[in-house]
Amino acid sequence: MQTAEDLARTLGRIDGRGYKAYQDIAGSYDFGRFQLFIDHVQGDPFAAPTRARVRVAQGLAGFPPRLYASRGRRVGLQDYLTRAFLRAASRYFHPGQGTGKSGLCTVDRPGQEVLERTSAVAGEAYVEVRLSVGLPAAGRTVLGARARVMLCRDLPRTVEESLFYSALDAAAVNAHVELFEDQEALRSQLRDRGLVAFVGAGAVLPRESGVSNRPLVGPQVVAFAPPPSLEVEFQVPNRGRVRGMGIPRGVTLIVGGGYHGKSTLLRAIEAGVYNHVAGDGREWVVTVPGAVKIRAEDGRRVAGVDITPFIGRLPQGVDTASFSTEAASGSTSQAANIMEALEAGATLLLLDEDTSATNFMIRDRRMQALVAKDREPITPFIDKVRQLYLELGVSTVMVVGGSGDYLDVADTVVMMDEYRPRDVTREAREVAAAYPQGRQAEGGQGFGRVAERVPLPQSFDATRGRREKVGAKGRGTVLYGREVIDLSAVEQVADSSQAEGIARLIHYAAERYFDGRTSLRRGLELALSDVESRGLEVLSPFSGHPGDYALPRLFEAAAAVNRLRSLRVRQHGPAGGSPGGPEPRFDKPLP
Repeated sequence: MQTAEDLARTLGRIDGRGYKAYQDIAGSYDFGRFQLFIDHVQGDPFAAPTRARVRVAQGLAGFPPRLYASRGRRVGLQDYLTRAFLRAASRYFHPGQGTGKSGLCTVDRPGQEVLERTSAVAGEAYVEVRLSVGLPAAGRTVLGARARVMLCRDLPRTVEESLFYSALDAAAVNAHVELFEDQEALRSQLRDRGLVAFVGAGAVLPRESGVSNRPLVGPQVVAFAPPPSLEVEFQVPNRGRVRGMGIPRGVTLIVGGGYHGKSTLLRAIEAGVYNHVAGDGREWVVTVPGAVKIRAEDGRRVAGVDITPFIGRLPQGVDTASFSTEAASGSTSQAANIMEALEAGATLLLLDEDTSATNFMIRDRRMQALVAKDREPITPFIDKVRQLYLELGVSTVMVVGGSGDYLDVADTVVMMDEYRPRDVTREAREVAAAYPQGRQAEGGQGFGRVAERVPLPQSFDATRGRREKVGAKGRGTVLYGREVIDLSAVEQVADSSQAEGIARLIHYAAERYFDGRTSLRRGLELALSDVESRGLEVLSPFSGHPGDYALPRLFEAAAAVNRLRSLRVRQHGPAGGSPGGPEPRFDKPLP
């Protein structure tokens, strides 16, 4: 291994030469208190940044073993190290002082969620942070002296301030790790308590804007106060008691006037599948892992999905038992989204009336009288939502503002009144009894089958020209070979790094498990099992530097595969069993 002095000499030697001379610095360097690995050097100042790693032996870093003793604690510590490095780097590195990405030194930037990422590693042997470095240039000429300042002066300062336990606020490190562990512990208790979600007392649910995920601040903020009838308490390992509103399994409606906080509550619940940083306001909003947000998605591609539980034979004899289209309508896309989520193992569906197809959600008495059932292929969600729960154990939480017919099928009704929740279940049942809607149920004798599909190997071609192209472009787009997968309507993708993880997971599963016999769900489960046992690095095409991506959920990865326009499938019979199983308290239809 070379030394820091060797690196400084090389940078001095190549100063003023063409940019490709930077290739001479690839390798590993001993800085005494840490090691620097330069794994890949960018070939051009405008190209993807240089990939590098800094590693500190745990004997020097000094992080107590309790901080990485379990997976939950390790992920929390790695997230803290990522954020600490970013804070320190912002004091020393200033991109833009030169051509292209000159002056950049950063790591994957987390948002409000705490996700398992490839940005940092912590364990008993060492702590390590994976960097993106923009080697400085004027035009395409090496600025060796400036690079020497970056790598031999400013980088060591950053490392000293962020990767040594003695340099950090020990209380803050411990609190960050313990919060993650507590959120995981709370989530693990929801099922046994008969709940699908928990919203902590004092939570701040609104965000500061439509394009920001940070909490709203100011005197207008109303802290969440659980209604007494739905209040529950949990015991978690570090904080102790946590009090809030529990949302029971079954069918839950969120109702109320416009701008009173209905959709804000639902968005917090959908984000509750992830853990959050302290101060986010939603750190004690926790949702079961199997929650999937469902919406209409006009124009999406659908491949071989059995949507017969919701849509029967279409005009001109179009078969819906293996429904395919290049551009789904609102109703067919929403039906496909639900069936795909069930196929992937969803245990909770989250819907908002505002983003749903009206004709998919409800067919009222007057429309039933005007258009006979034998002329209407759509069975509305209102007639399937209880069957979903009673037969498959799949709960639903939905925002309803204008369709009172759903009061007949609800187990729990929460009204948002000036951002404050009220349990109005009893009043809702009284209203439903006083004002019978008179419509005929159209759901049939049972929900219907959830068909499992097997992706065919020829669906997955990651090549573009002579190279493979797999990655993400922002939160809403995955690139796979020549295909551009639109995930803009898949609302639970947390950030661009998770979109990158989705792309890598699909490619990994395609190369190893999508063999024409393995189902979509099983192939992704096997790939995620490899990640769990071997780390996210297993998905990386790079040796040394694993890239900047975050662990995806199976549901969003499946959603990406389902939107791949080259996808070809064959059906494989019913999907693997009931994902949940109904609670006894909800085992009968409502009176």
